[in-house]
Amino acid sequence: MSRRNPFLIGLLGGLGLLTAYGIFLGLRNAASILVLIFIALFLAIGLNPAIVRLRSWGFPRWLAVTVMALTIVLLLCGGVLALIPPLVTQTGQLIDNVPGFIQDLQRNKAINDLIEQYDILNKVQSAINAGTVTNTLGGVVGGAKLLFGTIFNVLTVLVLVIYFMAAFDRMKEGAYALVPASRRTRVRLLTDEILTKVGAYMVGAIAIAVLAGISTWVLAVIIGLAYPFALAVVVAVCDLIPQIGATLGAVIVSLVGFADSLPNGLICLGFFIVYQQIENYLIYPNVMRRSVKVSDVAAVTAALLGVGLFGVLGALIAIPMVAAIQLIVREVVNPSMERK
Repeated sequence: MSRRNPFLIGLLGGLGLLTAYGIFLGLRNAASILVLIFIALFLAIGLNPAIVRLRSWGFPRWLAVTVMALTIVLLLCGGVLALIPPLVTQTGQLIDNVPGFIQDLQRNKAINDLIEQYDILNKVQSAINAGTVTNTLGGVVGGAKLLFGTIFNVLTVLVLVIYFMAAFDRMKEGAYALVPASRRTRVRLLTDEILTKVGAYMVGAIAIAVLAGISTWVLAVIIGLAYPFALAVVVAVCDLIPQIGATLGAVIVSLVGFADSLPNGLICLGFFIVYQQIENYLIYPNVMRRSVKVSDVAAVTAALLGVGLFGVLGALIAIPMVAAIQLIVREVVNPSMERK
């Protein structure tokens, strides 16, 4: 059969399409696992500077990885133990205090007119109850699947991070071996610099999260909320989650404030509305400019584009990606243009 035979060409083209479709289905079905692997690899790259620092103090790599792994596990366990009891308690108090909040609002004539006009009283009382929460989670089975799915994802990322940290040097050397020998030194220098930028980004993100946690602790102490440390941990951990983390932490703390009293809830809500604007447009760009050396405009633009294009993953890699592009342009593209 000739290579130009129409039947053979059509057969090979069809097999190519089937192969491409099979690859697409495989990637789509494995998308959730691939996301977890990517997050774990990103975290391992961000934590590698800490391992390098421990090794500079005389720790062997296995001991440095063990210390980092134990630190992560202890932080996770401490966070869970600090968060679950107050979260359960405050949620119950919020549900119990809803009728009192509505009565306080009804004392205001304008608000009372709105409540009567739109029948908000009955709607809120029917919406905020244990049965509604259960239905929102898809019933008992849906809630259990959500809980165990989250635990599985966290444990998977944790295990992968430990493996990646332990094999980080071998992975780098294996990747460098795929580069032609004549360019290997240049690629090594650029890649190491990019990985350093990722580590600096992680340090900056942790610093922003700690600042958010401290601010929440001060607020909780001033207005007298219960469990101020637990609330600070909630906000700090949530602030590490791109795109939705800061809002999620603000919602949780505001609900705790409303569970305590209506004025405290309103104070928490107003505080986080103002604080998030300051963090998004003042703190975040300045910290990233100092740690990753990315300009304010580039940091904000990259974060917005990353969220719009790739969601949480886009927000996670936006700033390091911009730093990597700037480095490649400065070290590779610009010298190439000058030689022409």
